[in-house]
Amino acid sequence: MTTAKSEPGNRTVIGNISLSLDGRFAGPAGERDMSWIAAHAVTDGSRSHMVRITSAATTALLGRKNYQGFASFWPAVADDETADPRDRAFAQWLNAVEKVVISTTLQQADWHNSRIAASDPAAAVRQLRKEEGGDIIVLASASVIRNLLQAGELDRLGITLCPELVGGSARLFDDGPAGSSWSLTDVNGTESGAICLLYDRIRAGQ
Repeated sequence: MTTAKSEPGNRTVIGNISLSLDGRFAGPAGERDMSWIAAHAVTDGSRSHMVRITSAATTALLGRKNYQGFASFWPAVADDETADPRDRAFAQWLNAVEKVVISTTLQQADWHNSRIAASDPAAAVRQLRKEEGGDIIVLASASVIRNLLQAGELDRLGITLCPELVGGSARLFDDGPAGSSWSLTDVNGTESGAICLLYDRIRAGQ
């Protein structure tokens, strides 16, 4: 899969995450409780959303836990002929794309084309914006998305809103980040009842 590259300074930073109706990004059993998402992640609509939102990205920004989870699952899907073609396309993109891991504890990143950035997410993004490349996308890392929202470094927000009331776990939005305005640029329903929403940040002068 080929992706268009932008000049330094013109890269779009995207946060993509699944949320419940009550704003949770994980279940009551903890950060790794994704059972409530499973039925909504395997629909035609959600798979097409992932391919669409990553097609122009050349850098994936990940927290340590998501990086390790993705690395243990997705590489094998790329060559699995029994997998859904869109899952294979996403896996192939993920294998090839530049992967920047935000971590102060990870000692090495062995997945192809991976590197560790010990700085905070906003600082890493500001550096990436200076480099040539396509979109920069945060894949499901709530702490990274929160940091970028607070710092004003997130340009686009993709939310797959799942028709579940999860309860008893962390929300993406609490009292922060600081106020901002967003424009709905794309919306697609899925067979499970989840809705894939895409918002662009409205900045001063727009």
